[in-house]
Amino acid sequence: MPETLAALAAVAAGAGLGAIYFCGLWWTVRRAASRARPAPYILVSALLRMSTALGGFYVVAGGHWERLLLCLLGFIAARTAVTWLTRPPAPERQAALPEARHAP
Repeated sequence: MPETLAALAAVAAGAGLGAIYFCGLWWTVRRAASRARPAPYILVSALLRMSTALGGFYVVAGGHWERLLLCLLGFIAARTAVTWLTRPPAPERQAALPEARHAP
């Protein structure tokens, strides 16, 4: 039973880390578009998000590759969830398609 609990905790921690990482990425991209100089903003955000995720993976794994793999599985699941939750509504996606087919 303790192994099952540790496995579930690793998946949940990975999902939490993924949610923080990908929600932070979404927030950064939306804010960077309105900045005069977005590059430093994006760089600092990337460093913070990566250090948080890697540190979290290190803590969750605790020297066990199985926990690391389960944490990564939760991270990927969070990516899928955040991508699905932050997609534009259907009419906006339809309107964006013709513009994406040609170069400016």
